[in-house]
Amino acid sequence: MATLETFETNLEAVRTRITRTNAAGFAETVDDVIDDPAVGVELPFEDLSLAETGVVLDPTPTQLREAACGVTAATLGVADYGSVILESTPSGAELSALFPETHVIVIREGDVVPDMTAAFETMGERFREGRNDAVIATGPSATADMGELVHGVHGPRETHAIIVEDD
Repeated sequence: MATLETFETNLEAVRTRITRTNAAGFAETVDDVIDDPAVGVELPFEDLSLAETGVVLDPTPTQLREAACGVTAATLGVADYGSVILESTPSGAELSALFPETHVIVIREGDVVPDMTAAFETMGERFREGRNDAVIATGPSATADMGELVHGVHGPRETHAIIVEDD
């Protein structure tokens, strides 16, 4: 099975919805999948922007608390687990990923790697450059602290991946 197909299969297995798009349809796709009010930060991709969408960029603490949806970029996707790697940013992207009920993850097709070995090789380079903070997230937040599995206690209740196809 191809890496991207494995990634999509495993995203679905961990309760993450998937939408595929290209750069030209990106803004429309974001508006179709977000729940209002939505918050986020600028994406680290030259040809993709949230500026023309309904996403509030650089939200205030009040906007973060009231947001139904947060939109952030993933540095990598790990196909074998359906996981995404989210890097901490100076603008606080992780807050937009953790506080709202729904986290919409934007990931480029070319940023999906087959396994953790490949992910650690890529992230190792970033860590050596001084970018030391990252979270590996797999599906919505889930905990069984009290004996029963509950979603959304320590993070988003739902996750949705927008996979942007390579040109």
